[in-house]
Amino acid sequence: MERCLVKPAVIVFGESGRDIAERIIEALGGELCICGSGGADAARLLPRLFHAGRPIIGVCAAGILIRLLAAELSDKLAEPPVLAVSHDGTAVVPLLGGHRGANRMARTLADLLGGAAAITTASDSKFAHGLDEPPPGWVLGTPQDARPAMMALLMGAKLQVEGYAPFLAEAGYPVSSLGAVKVLVTEHKGRIERGIVYHPRTLVAGVGCERGVSADEVIELIDLALDNRDLAPGSLAAIASIDIKADEPALHRAAAHFGVPLRLFSATELSQERYRLKSSSDCVEETVGTPSVAEAAALKAGQLVVTKIKSKRVTCAIGRAQRPIDVGQFGRPPGVLHLVGVGPGAAGFRTASAVAALEASSDWVGYGLYLDLVADLRGDHVEHRYDLGEEEPRVRHALELAGTGRIVSLICSGDAQIYAMAALACELLEAEGERAVSPVARRINLETHPGISAFQAASAAAGALIGHDFCCISLSDLLTPREQILSRLEGAASADFVTALYNPRSQRRTDLLDAACRIFAEHRPPGTPVVIGSNLGRPNEQVRVVDLQHFDPREIDMLTIVIVGASTSRTFVRGGGTLAYTPRGYARKHR
Repeated sequence: MERCLVKPAVIVFGESGRDIAERIIEALGGELCICGSGGADAARLLPRLFHAGRPIIGVCAAGILIRLLAAELSDKLAEPPVLAVSHDGTAVVPLLGGHRGANRMARTLADLLGGAAAITTASDSKFAHGLDEPPPGWVLGTPQDARPAMMALLMGAKLQVEGYAPFLAEAGYPVSSLGAVKVLVTEHKGRIERGIVYHPRTLVAGVGCERGVSADEVIELIDLALDNRDLAPGSLAAIASIDIKADEPALHRAAAHFGVPLRLFSATELSQERYRLKSSSDCVEETVGTPSVAEAAALKAGQLVVTKIKSKRVTCAIGRAQRPIDVGQFGRPPGVLHLVGVGPGAAGFRTASAVAALEASSDWVGYGLYLDLVADLRGDHVEHRYDLGEEEPRVRHALELAGTGRIVSLICSGDAQIYAMAALACELLEAEGERAVSPVARRINLETHPGISAFQAASAAAGALIGHDFCCISLSDLLTPREQILSRLEGAASADFVTALYNPRSQRRTDLLDAACRIFAEHRPPGTPVVIGSNLGRPNEQVRVVDLQHFDPREIDMLTIVIVGASTSRTFVRGGGTLAYTPRGYARKHR
């Protein structure tokens, strides 16, 4: 079964309907969201998902979704699919986004669950899909004309099609050479009276550029190239370039601007077009191995329709295919490595950016325990599990895998930049000699997604101990000499920083935490609050506050983080619990 490009959020209230929800996720992919029966969780969650463009499938009464989203409705052309599924799976009702995939999704779910899809939009009840949802390879150029065209068809009119659009007849639309509703399929801009325009995705913008060029310059030149022949941006299928530009930010941003993928070709592949070029350069060939980048990349589509034009730092040409381009078979995608911090453990600690990266990835790489932390998001991802201690092989594999054109998430707990794999990834990308990664791995697109780290989670659970200047120090001496660790502890203690101690203790290493206690005792009053957090964000989480004089290092293990307060840190009892915080100094300002 085909999975959704944007993974849906499947909502259940308590345990009711969970079996149906899990079957839906197994088929479509997506994230299971369990909301409390009171509705407060859903009232916060659903509007956020809706505005983020996530499809929403509620295994619940349709009225619940209607009430929770009623105030958010504004633009039917932009709103994501929203569906209600009965608890036994016998009824699937698309509520919103019918022409943005909800109707198609409803039919898919009905087939899966053995139920019925309650399609209420007139076009989809009569035809396989609406005029405003053509299949991949075409885009509706005049969405404002789709409704009157459909109304005419429902009144008995027929389509008169000029151009290649076999999907209309296949969907059951009546087609006649004398049809009253005209359909024009063209790469050119414009509207027609009493009809609609589809743009086939047959065009490729070949682009060459200098390193570090701005995205605006690339976008402006592509727009100019299209305007030269009155071509519609909607007919762009891809932006293409030479593979050494895989990590050029401007090309990625330009592709995102036009809503198309970036596709890459090697110098050898581009040089195969040398005899069809209108413009070539010996200098370019000496530099990158092909006499042309822009025109040669455009010619990979078929014929050249706009010869090379150039700005100060960019060249662009437009190529055209005879039929819509299957971008999955066109060139190679640039590899992407997402450095993802998933927080301490619980799903609620994940950022939206991290979740989006995980769902968009083809491959997950990480320490096995960290992959288990995001098992609820697992769909058809390929997992690459590593043991503790295999950090460099793990990161190297992720880089090389991305170099093959895969979209890879390197999964870290907490924040990927804090005692995790982001720095090692950068180190290997910079490395020379025997530690160097391959040239294709060097050119990947690297994206970092910050996460919530253990020191933040522990401080939040205990109050606000990191409310003023703080630092983090790892007590692990596997990679850092003990003398440096002791020096940093002394510096943090003497400077009165709130200090988070990572990796405080192991079975082999016990004395560094003892040394840290002695150092802080020399610079802090005995009553200084210390926050101890273990298994944060996991079912057996424990967070407590003690004072420095009663802190016992023997109670600490590697799954624990210790935060030592500053001399100004305070505690107070509230609701039967102790809260620790470090004031910023607002009391002095108030006086």
